[in-house]
Amino acid sequence: MGSQLLSWRSPKTEVRQSPIHGRGLFAAAAFKKDEIVCVKGGHIITREQLHDVNTRLGPVEIQISDELFIAPVTDDEREGAMLYSNHSCDANLGMRGSIMFVAIRPIAAGEELTHDWCVTDDDTYRVECQCGSPKCRRIVTGKDWQRADLQQQYRGYFSSYLAAKF
Repeated sequence: MGSQLLSWRSPKTEVRQSPIHGRGLFAAAAFKKDEIVCVKGGHIITREQLHDVNTRLGPVEIQISDELFIAPVTDDEREGAMLYSNHSCDANLGMRGSIMFVAIRPIAAGEELTHDWCVTDDDTYRVECQCGSPKCRRIVTGKDWQRADLQQQYRGYFSSYLAAKF
């Protein structure tokens, strides 16, 4: 049985092996600045439910408030909810609202489509970054949205949830 489509990816995207991590999302055709690239779908779940979902399905969510997330909740839904946008410290995607990813600059066909977790996450994690960008921060945290340099770099492209915090 095929997976249920919960998220939307532009027909101008394709999922394939990524040099950053696992599978990634790539531009099969060019995108203009502010063009919609993908929209995250799923169920609205609480922080309490998130631990169970992540234990079973891995990191599959997007945060939409301090306590709410959008995520698939079953194995059948996982594939159809994934966007495959890997993290980069020099990302080409940003947010419009809470679930829509848009191009923050013109993107050429062939480029990997990435977002910086600082535009979506307010959390306590601390991970080593493998993005390979010259701008790589080496350590990425769930509080990077608080950094003035990143607020400047991604101005206008933070999730509405995070933008309301600064």
